[in-house]
Amino acid sequence: MTALALDIGGTKMTAGLVGEDGRPQNPVTVPTPESGVWPACASLLRKIAPGQHIDRIGVACSGPVNLETGSVAPINIDEWKNGFGLGEHISAVLPDAEIRLAMDGSAAALGEYRFGAAVGVPDVLSLVVSTGIGGGLVLGGKIVTGASGNAGHIGHIVVPGSTTPCACGGIGCVETVSSGPSAVRWAREQGWPGSTGVELAADAAAGEPRAITALQRAGVALGQAIASAVALTDVRMVVIGGGFAQAGPPLWDPIHESIGLHARLKFLDGLQVVPAALGGLGTLAGAAALTA
Repeated sequence: MTALALDIGGTKMTAGLVGEDGRPQNPVTVPTPESGVWPACASLLRKIAPGQHIDRIGVACSGPVNLETGSVAPINIDEWKNGFGLGEHISAVLPDAEIRLAMDGSAAALGEYRFGAAVGVPDVLSLVVSTGIGGGLVLGGKIVTGASGNAGHIGHIVVPGSTTPCACGGIGCVETVSSGPSAVRWAREQGWPGSTGVELAADAAAGEPRAITALQRAGVALGQAIASAVALTDVRMVVIGGGFAQAGPPLWDPIHESIGLHARLKFLDGLQVVPAALGGLGTLAGAAALTA
């Protein structure tokens, strides 16, 4: 069997053939364009498997997704946010491939469970903290999908005190506080002169007060959301990845402090909250695992 893994996100798309060890091999990444997203994706698929017979493809895509129809409506891809028939379009390029679709957060959780920080831990909550906040659940060693495929979407847990409108249409989601762009926006409103999450993290590490406060605010909200989610799901480990999660102690210390303050039920004793081990390829690794 020849399998392929595909990860579609708001800023980049990555694909690779699946090796005998179940991991993606020699992945290729291209930017996600503002327009012409599907032609760019189709071109990537043809580049990865020119003339090859593909039996199965694991696909991770930003959510929401609809597993029943094979369609997606990612809020971070403008061209698709009102709905796109991803499954039928992939079938036009790879007509013999069985398509296995998952929300990107679910794929990230599966990747960390199979190959990363959560190996041997069957009950895991995964977060991807980047331009948005995604999440996924593995319970009993299997992805929890929910009715439509979007279970575990922790970025849209509402946190105390936030009244900022979210791209999802709601108000006060943790994504509006703790994503990289949200933290940067808040810091700039306080007079911080930078413009990126990388700069914000660097300034916080150097002791800049507004940057420190922005990351503390983001970390506290993440801890609140995580505490709510682990009480609901009874997991043993939380794995946090994504570019903004690399901000270091100014973000991680308030995450741990906030979880310690709120996650007080006895069955949560021993909860582990750890960095993702697979870096930027965690979601693609999960997409590869879908083909097993």
